[in-house]
Amino acid sequence: MRHKLLLFSLLLLIGLPWRILGQNPPTPPHLGGPPFSREDPSQQKSEENENGDRLKKAMEKKLNEQRHEQLKRDTDKLLELSTELKQYVDKTNENVLSVDVVKKAEEIEKLAHSVKEKMKGN
Repeated sequence: MRHKLLLFSLLLLIGLPWRILGQNPPTPPHLGGPPFSREDPSQQKSEENENGDRLKKAMEKKLNEQRHEQLKRDTDKLLELSTELKQYVDKTNENVLSVDVVKKAEEIEKLAHSVKEKMKGN
């Protein structure tokens, strides 16, 4: 009985200061490194790789969207230039070759080549 009373008194004395102060028992200070993790380092690397892959795919998607928008603008311009070339050719006859017709054809050729390269993905 006396041992039980002594043990109870000891436990009461140890636990009493934290109860009075409303604090939890002190915890060891953090040494400044990353907190202990039970994760496997290879798992952390694979998560980083997945994040990198997601970022890369998002960037590729954005670039592809921009390329597609540029292709739309270029093909609209090709249609406009082709229509203008048709109008120039309709105004000329078999004996007259307009400088404007040659320039317009060269402009169309350059733009068509650019569109072709963009469609290849280069």
